[in-house]
Amino acid sequence: MGHNTRAFGEFAEKAKISAPDLSCFFVFLIEGIVLAGKPDAAPRPLEDYRPYLRLLARLQLDPRLQGKLDPSDVVQETLLRAHAKRDQFRGKTDAELAAWLRRILANELTDGLRRYGLGGRDVGLKRGLEESAARLEALVEGSTDSPGQQTVRHEELLQLSEAMDGLPEDQRKAIELKHLHGWSVEKIAKQMGRGKTAVGGLLRRGLRKLRDTMKESP
Repeated sequence: MGHNTRAFGEFAEKAKISAPDLSCFFVFLIEGIVLAGKPDAAPRPLEDYRPYLRLLARLQLDPRLQGKLDPSDVVQETLLRAHAKRDQFRGKTDAELAAWLRRILANELTDGLRRYGLGGRDVGLKRGLEESAARLEALVEGSTDSPGQQTVRHEELLQLSEAMDGLPEDQRKAIELKHLHGWSVEKIAKQMGRGKTAVGGLLRRGLRKLRDTMKESP
């Protein structure tokens, strides 16, 4: 290790790398070593994506349809299809795996809507699914796009989805409508049959619980 450190210092001196640049380069080097120990060719297990996919499915289904088309059932079919087609996945990263699963989910949602004679509702479904995914990712978006930070954000994205899954239904619904659909508190109150003050309380308690859960995540 000492020999490697001296060699690295000699390289920096010859290359005339300044101290701040040297620190940045060293961090970049460490990130590369860490990522090399986590081969991209083997993304995380498909089951890890169940809460994430269920959240996206809920966001695409009108609440009035969820009595007919259950998001959990759609996600189960999505994962079964993904397991059967796993050899067709050509990506290498977790982000590419998530995108592949979203495409399968979109197809399953489309098939489900058509089974119930609701084919007209699938127009723009794939676009809507990607927009929902982008809004969800924005909640954990960081200030840098380095490979290490992308890995951390993807982990946080899955943790957030799981934490949302564990919220009481009314808190979860209020947060989804406010932060992932972009609804006003007044519109949410009408949809949920609650007063604006009550909805504000649901949002505060739900966000507090999400924050606490995320802090406790390993």
